[in-house]
Amino acid sequence: MKKTVALVTGSNRGIGKSCIEEFAASGVNVVINYCHHEEEALALKQEIEEKYQVEVMVVKCDVSKEEEVEDMMNQIIDTFGGIDILVNNAGVSRDSMFFDKNLKEFRRVLDVNLIGTYLCSKYASKFMLEQKRGKIINISSTNAIDTFYPESCDYDASKAGVISLTHNLARTLAPFINVNCVCPGWTKTQMNKDLSLDQVQEEKKKILLGRFAEPEEIAKVVVFLASSKANYINDSIIRVDGGKYNG
Repeated sequence: MKKTVALVTGSNRGIGKSCIEEFAASGVNVVINYCHHEEEALALKQEIEEKYQVEVMVVKCDVSKEEEVEDMMNQIIDTFGGIDILVNNAGVSRDSMFFDKNLKEFRRVLDVNLIGTYLCSKYASKFMLEQKRGKIINISSTNAIDTFYPESCDYDASKAGVISLTHNLARTLAPFINVNCVCPGWTKTQMNKDLSLDQVQEEKKKILLGRFAEPEEIAKVVVFLASSKANYINDSIIRVDGGKYNG
């Protein structure tokens, strides 16, 4: 029997890496995507192969570049014969004060976070529609809903776009493909490693559970949405933020 195949973009570290680990633990063949830091991707491949009885593929791809995305999808199809799950996780941030931002950096954030989600969904869904089944899970952020930070206005806008894209993809790809979106709050990832201790403590006060999420806590929700247990969940935006509030 053919095993399920999951592609997680930006999966050499952080939430994406945890998603790969959770999928592999559940018996799913996995595709690790990276744009930089090849050594991390290859180390993760070796770790997964040693721990789990699944096939692992590593593909370098800048998800903002259409020709690279199309080539990545074709490589996956050639290797596995199909793709069942896509997790649009690849993301970047370029935090700076509003008037210090420049157009090049602003566009880069939109290109990776939003255009990348569009491109990967476009090419993966073509194969999923041929199979008449598939799951797409987009990773947005509570920054897209109600926890705005002026220094992250480009990031916030890109993640709000991901939510809008989720709704449109769900309608376009129904009834064969479920499209949902996970919005993490503060999470212990590389993206947040430079936060000051004072800022971390201040943000923890706004979370009912009093702490940042572990990456695997986000990944478990993603893997659930990709499973048969979530077959009747579609076009949903799910917060995973420990009870974040702005009071």
